[in-house]
Amino acid sequence: MSRAFTREDDNESAIAALGERPVSPHRNLVTQRGLALIEAEIVRLREEIVRAEAEGDRERLELAARDLRYWGARRENAELSVPDADSDVVRFGMTVALEDEDGKTAKWQIVGEDEAEPAKGSISHISPMAQALFGKKVGELITVNGREWEIVDLIAEA
Repeated sequence: MSRAFTREDDNESAIAALGERPVSPHRNLVTQRGLALIEAEIVRLREEIVRAEAEGDRERLELAARDLRYWGARRENAELSVPDADSDVVRFGMTVALEDEDGKTAKWQIVGEDEAEPAKGSISHISPMAQALFGKKVGELITVNGREWEIVDLIAEA
């Protein structure tokens, strides 16, 4: 048997075995930035599909189509949530400044799952830290992973 036929069969098997991207069972809360990121990814993937079709790159086409289905589903069930600027309790979309018992400070914006980037200061609304913060006010204490934190400021993003 020709080696070319074997490779094509292997590629088709690899694509089929890839499967769909799992969609989170949690509410898909998004900030305005998060919604814009989803929409930009959909546009990018549509363009990628056109390029892959033009180049006859079936694997790239299948991957882009799979990702487009994922982001389309995320866009379909996205719930834009903008915190009330006058809220005195932690809500989705807010940035929370914290200080621990050693004086270490941290600042986290609570965002959607797809938007979260802890290294850049944003955490998912389903993270243990966000869950501990929701509904709390400045001056209140929370404990996460054995560390106690005081909420020192709340900032509602515009």
